[in-house]
Amino acid sequence: MDFTPIKREPGSFQESVLADQILAMSRRIFGEDVKVASAVELGNGMYNNTYRVEIESVGPVILRVAPEPERQFRSERELMRAEYDSVPYLAPIASLIPKTLGADFTHDVIGRDYLFQTLLAGIPGPQALGKYDRSMWRLVFRQLGEITRSIHSVHGESFGAVRGSRFATWSEAFLFVLGQIADDIDSVGLESSDVRLLAALAEKDRDVFDEIAQPSMLHGDLWTVNVMLAADAPEPTITGVFDNDRTSWGDPASDWAIQMAGKKPGTERDAFWETYGQLPDTPGRQVRELFYQAKHVAAIRLERHRLGNHSAVPETYEQMREVIAKLQR
Repeated sequence: MDFTPIKREPGSFQESVLADQILAMSRRIFGEDVKVASAVELGNGMYNNTYRVEIESVGPVILRVAPEPERQFRSERELMRAEYDSVPYLAPIASLIPKTLGADFTHDVIGRDYLFQTLLAGIPGPQALGKYDRSMWRLVFRQLGEITRSIHSVHGESFGAVRGSRFATWSEAFLFVLGQIADDIDSVGLESSDVRLLAALAEKDRDVFDEIAQPSMLHGDLWTVNVMLAADAPEPTITGVFDNDRTSWGDPASDWAIQMAGKKPGTERDAFWETYGQLPDTPGRQVRELFYQAKHVAAIRLERHRLGNHSAVPETYEQMREVIAKLQR
């Protein structure tokens, strides 16, 4: 088997597996007699290790390997299992997401969760989008709005994780996540007092959160970096959505796509709202929006630390101060 892993600095969060381990994982899922021609590690993700594996009699497939359990933050635990459980709830976009060919969460073969998926057609969004004139980018944001609306149309019975803790109210679920993030920040030796202050403010505003009475399916990570675009199409066309492992049940306005769409008003991103629809402009939503911005800043702080981007961590404290000041006013 030809094996091409990505070379990383020692101590990097992502740890490539060995060639023999890829063979063992392939045999567990596809049978002992399976022949693996090649495995190439892909570099378009920052959490799982992802490989394009060429299997004789099957063809090219995607292998995703989760971090070892002890390397996972509380707020990012068992994300691959969450994606596996989310598939039935992502039925409105079933034609766009990869099909699961097999998964193994036993840790018998390797001490990490892993799964094989079908290979999505097309070219990764960031790579493909630059080939089009910028005036055409709005077409992608229109499609993202439509996809996000389809996901949010799926409703659940409780708030919180797809796999894990569930709650009767949105305030409980939101406060639980803030607590997890604060504990994670403490665990890596960073200061978490601003996140705990944010949680105290959210506790006082429980009634505002609980205006959201119906849990909706949230993707958690949908944006241009996690889509595939058709190759050589006359206009940018989304053909696939991947990395669906941060799903949860909650307020649609808190979802990552909503946050990203609203970041640069007056640009092509405004086309997102043409298909998604406008969010209600109520006092409660405006308050919740500030909390959602702050929660994402806290999560980004953790991600930057995890990826070794330590010079960018201090910026998150300033961003958090600005949002908290607005909430206190």
